[in-house]
Amino acid sequence: MAFVPAAAAPTPTPRPAAASSFVVPVGAAAGVTAPRRARLPVVAPARVAAAGGGGDVVQMAVVVGSPAPPFTLPTDGGGEVSLSDLRGKKVVLYFYPRDDTPGCTKEAQGFRDAADRLAAANAVVVGVSGDSVESHDAFKAKYGLNFALASDEAKSMLEAYGVWQLRQMFGKEFMGVVRSTFVIDSEGAVAREWRGVTVDGHVEEVVSYVESM
Repeated sequence: MAFVPAAAAPTPTPRPAAASSFVVPVGAAAGVTAPRRARLPVVAPARVAAAGGGGDVVQMAVVVGSPAPPFTLPTDGGGEVSLSDLRGKKVVLYFYPRDDTPGCTKEAQGFRDAADRLAAANAVVVGVSGDSVESHDAFKAKYGLNFALASDEAKSMLEAYGVWQLRQMFGKEFMGVVRSTFVIDSEGAVAREWRGVTVDGHVEEVVSYVESM
């Protein structure tokens, strides 16, 4: 076969684009406009359902002065706690890493011993961790705790309140609860928050604040 120089090659006749094929842009002069791609709506998830019927929460940021994220979670003793059911009372909502560990036990005993002062201030305490209801039952019985312990095994409420975070210990990274406390006023708004809590002196600070409200 003889070699044909590129300059001498015949000019191919352009074919019209098939209707079912993709459209090749040919310029504004031709009056052809490339089709626009449809935009999918972006919808932020408002409610996160806990797996296995473990309750649900509305996922939102926690802002002092704004409504607290509502929740419904199972508690020790086969009960259930909802923020909406506590309307009219001040709520001390505290998050802790794990049942029956030294720091968590000391904190729980502090809130237990402050029960009379908190009741006089029209306040209730709710402790929350990722432990099971069965673990809460044993922890509560062992130390005579006199307030509800809510179980968030799905971590949905922990995430909604921003306390389920990446942590480091002994050079290892893991997801865990950052010890935190929120005081919610009688109208359901966040009045104050403490994050990264040190147990010593914390309960007294919280109780004194609630008494001053």
